[in-house]
This record gives sequence, C-alpha cells and structure tokens, in this order.
Amino acid sequence: MKILLTGTTGYIGQRLLPALLADGHQVACCTRDKQRFDASKYEQKNLSIVEIDFLKEDTLDSVPEDIDVAFYLIHSMSSSKGDFESLEEKSAKNFVKAMEKTHVKQVIYLGGIVNDKQLSKHLRSRKLVEDTLGKGKFALTTLRAGIILGSGSASFEIIRDLVEKLPVMVAPKWLNTKSQPIAIRNVIQFLKGVVGLEKTYNQHFDIGGPEILTYKEMLLRFAQVRNLKRKIITVPVMTPKLSSYWLYFVTSVSYSLAVNLVSSMSVEVVVEENDLAKWLDIKLLTYEEAIRVAFDKIQNEEVVSSWIDAQARNVLAGGISQLSQVPTYGCFVDKREKEVRSVEDTLMKIWTIGGDTGWYTSDWLWRFRGFLDKLFGGVGLRRGRKHKSAIFAGDSLDFWRVLYANREEKRLLLYAEMKLPGEAWLEFEIKDNKIVQTATFRPLGVAGRAYWYSVLPFHGIIFRRMINELAK
Repeated sequence: MKILLTGTTGYIGQRLLPALLADGHQVACCTRDKQRFDASKYEQKNLSIVEIDFLKEDTLDSVPEDIDVAFYLIHSMSSSKGDFESLEEKSAKNFVKAMEKTHVKQVIYLGGIVNDKQLSKHLRSRKLVEDTLGKGKFALTTLRAGIILGSGSASFEIIRDLVEKLPVMVAPKWLNTKSQPIAIRNVIQFLKGVVGLEKTYNQHFDIGGPEILTYKEMLLRFAQVRNLKRKIITVPVMTPKLSSYWLYFVTSVSYSLAVNLVSSMSVEVVVEENDLAKWLDIKLLTYEEAIRVAFDKIQNEEVVSSWIDAQARNVLAGGISQLSQVPTYGCFVDKREKEVRSVEDTLMKIWTIGGDTGWYTSDWLWRFRGFLDKLFGGVGLRRGRKHKSAIFAGDSLDFWRVLYANREEKRLLLYAEMKLPGEAWLEFEIKDNKIVQTATFRPLGVAGRAYWYSVLPFHGIIFRRMINELAK
C-alpha cells in the first residue's frame, strides 16, 4: 500500500516509519521542513518526502493523489503561540480538504482516551480533531491512548526526571488520578496493525497496557525498577498553577506544556475494553517491562526519537533553512581559531558536546545560565541530547537546536532556543587542521546590546577555555 505519514519528525512518526517500511509499504512522509528530516537513516526505495504544512492551505497541493491510507499524527499541545485547540482544528480541517483530492480509503488517527465527562483542554482538543476527521469521505480508524511509555517519550522522561532527582516529593493530589499506561512498542503494533483492516473502519478503540495505576504508583514502581528509595507526600493545597511550576522546574518540559499536562493529569484515562489486541495478536507489556525496555534502548544508544526534538520555538516554524545562513550585519561576533593536535579527537569532542558530556569548561556557569533560562520561561539545560555521539539537523541539544551537522564537512551549527533579547548561533568547524569556533549574536534593540556587553566577560572566559579543550 501507499501510505501518507504526517507528523514524520514527531515522536510517534519516527517510530512508525521504519515499521511501515519493514512491512513493505510505500511511505510518503509529510514534513514542514525537509532539512529536519534525515532520510539517510531509511531504505530509500519505498520512501518519498513531501514538504507540506497543514496550517497553510497553499501547501496542500503537494499531497500525492495515489495514496491508500493516511496517518494523522499532528499535535500542537506544546505550542506557545495562540490557542492550540484552534490550531489543531484548522490543521485537521485542512487535512480533510487535502484528502478529498486523493484516493485515500482509510485515515488512522492517534488521539487520547476521552472517557471522562470533564475533559481537560488537551483531551477536548483531541476529541475535536477526531470529530473533524470523522467528517471526511474516507473511513476513519481512531486509536485512543493515554500515557505512552518509551525511551524518549514525554511521560517516560518526566517520570524519570521526578524519580531520579527527588528523593522526597511533596506532590499535588492529582498523583492519585488513575491511568492506564501503554508501551510505545505496543502503540506502534496497534498503528501498523489496523492498516487496511476493514473491521476497524469508522470505529474508535482505546488502547492501553494491562494495568491501571495512579501516577503515584507509577513513580514508586519506576523507583523500584531503578533500585531507588523514594517517598511521596501528596498535599491537597497545591493549585494547578503551582503544580505547573513544580513540573516545569523539576523536569525538562516547557511551561506551556506543563500547564496542559497538569490539566490532563486530573482526569482519569482508563481504557474501555475491546478486542483489538486479540484481533492483532498483540502481547501487552506491563509497566515494569515497558520501563526496562526503555532503559535497554537508552543504554544501547538506540533511542529512535525523543519528544523534545519534536518541540521547537515558534521562530523555527518557518523551517531550519531560514536560520542556517548566519547573519553578519548588525551582529556581535566572537570568533576564535586554534591549531588542533588531532582532527579526529577534536571532531569527536564536537560531536559529543552537551548533555552528560557538558561544554568542556565552566560547567557551573552553563548550569547557572540554564537555571536563569528556566526562571524566565525558557527551556533550560535539562533537555540534554538524544544520543551521546550522533547529531542530526533538528535535534535538541541542551538549550540549543541543531541546524546543520555534517561530520564529513566537519561542521556543526547550533541555534539558541534560550530566552534572549535577540538571536544567537554557535558554530564549530575544522579547516586546515584548525578549529574555528564562532559565536554570533544579533541583538534586539537596546536590551539586546545591553545583554551582550553584560555577558561579555563570561564569554571571554567560556569561549577561550572551550576552544582550548576542544583543540587538545
């Protein structure tokens, strides 16, 4: 079959794509920016790329007509721009409009479990998208999931942050809310399993693991898997806003996402039983099994996708290419060069920078800058990096975003996603046995200029020491 895959660079899309290709399907991948999609990781014979933004009607004509099945995996919950509910509705309507010009027979949508009368803003939006897609002339198959657990998933990383950083947690009462988490492995099995399965047409199915757990039980059982002793005290007086700040400062989520997550966590998401797992012969992993599989992937550096990479500041919505040309006019530049002892050693240091490795100098200053960024609503340093030694365009790297990474050219270009009164780039390149390290800042007004001069003494220390360490 020929399949249209939306959300290609998202957490689920990156997991589903290799599974569809392995099943022999032809897959047309939709992406807003081709430079954020690394097609070299996949078998090219059955793969094509379509650059399209379902929020922009003028790009809809790029959808191929000869598709049999389409996956709708577009999600806007983490958007800080405008109302994500209206963005999701607009995207879904444009998708339906685009599908009317194709031969598609089935659309598969991954939504959220909606078995509570008082839905959160997030779950209400998911249901709205489902209803919008249901108005199309195609057959709609909806899979509704709650918490998804896997290496790099938002839920997994949030639980991991909380458990590994806090020996004692004073937590809000929503930790007693029940949920039915499901392993990402099972989610992918469900998604690919319903492709072309006619008895699932125009139906919805809740999908979840074999256990119903409270969030508190999930945290404590995660701790048991990691051989950690943890104590959790729930208090009834923590307001949603305070809960959001608690989640924001302890974990790597953005504040806008934290607000939406807290809202959703007060709603029970328990599966309405059905026979889909039996139809597809899927063995559901237990909570502990899902956690252990996730850590196996992390330890073996086999993390296929991360929820953090799918998140980006709104300035990146126009695509990576518009930021890859580093400006020179009206910019402050700190450029340094140094002879390297070993090109390969220096290149390896560049390719492993950030995350657990750090930035090779003044780690406390980097951590303090990350703390300040969090304080002002930024992403901070907690995002880390997906792989220890592999970097691809579009990856997040602490509070940077990778714009360009080419090991053969020996060049890495990063764009700052921290809160700044301007824009910043950091570039590393090895030429003629020399490393060239360039920091560029384009200030925004007087505040931007004041910022640059205020941090200039620290930059002098950090950038000098960093290039020295890289050149060793």
